[in-house]
Amino acid sequence: MHETSKDDRTWALICHLAGFAGLTGIPFGNILAPLIVWMIKKDQSWFVNDQGKEAINFQISLTIYAIIAAILIFILIGIPLLFALGIAWLVLMIIAAIKANEGITYRYPATLRFIK
Repeated sequence: MHETSKDDRTWALICHLAGFAGLTGIPFGNILAPLIVWMIKKDQSWFVNDQGKEAINFQISLTIYAIIAAILIFILIGIPLLFALGIAWLVLMIIAAIKANEGITYRYPATLRFIK
């Protein structure tokens, strides 16, 4: 396994936590914020590159799942699905940030890999 510097771990952590930008009301802020951090830092660290792609893929996947759940509100199953997705979003981002801060590569479950 490669060594990761404190700076690399911090930027990887920021990539994961940047998903909280989705709470600002900026459309697709949960995707754009990690994308911007990743684009700026990806060439400076293999760890930030890896974890940045993981964070972006997770945010894109969760956005797709949330859109599907929102459509399913019409048959009532969408409401508990949206609630479960919100909890999963919060918990998994925090776990990923903690792992990144420890220098451990993290893979989100049920994530579609758009950026490889």
